[in-house]
Amino acid sequence: MRKSIHDWQAMSDPAILEFLGKSIRQARLQQNKTQQQIAIAAGINRSTLVQIENGGGGTLMSFVQILRALGQLQMLEHFEVNPQISPLQLAKLEQNKRQRASVKKGSQQIKPKSDW
Repeated sequence: MRKSIHDWQAMSDPAILEFLGKSIRQARLQQNKTQQQIAIAAGINRSTLVQIENGGGGTLMSFVQILRALGQLQMLEHFEVNPQISPLQLAKLEQNKRQRASVKKGSQQIKPKSDW
């Protein structure tokens, strides 16, 4: 796992917003795009983008639209939660697995009588 240089728990909410805004700005500049170009592609006002880049907040919807316009939606992969199963739960599931097929009532084959 990658070690971060930031202590996220110790950072204030405004500091985190500032970090996210700088990340957006950095991605935009690396792509050599203006604020106006990204704002149009994201379907938001340029002033909203300026506000977010300056760490002033904004809506989550605007943030996602900006990430999409920058082609950076893969950043959201960090929010994926992979379900984990404990060994006890796995053992219970294994125990409950079906061992045999059941015969439906009325569909039993009639055995021929023995000639003996």
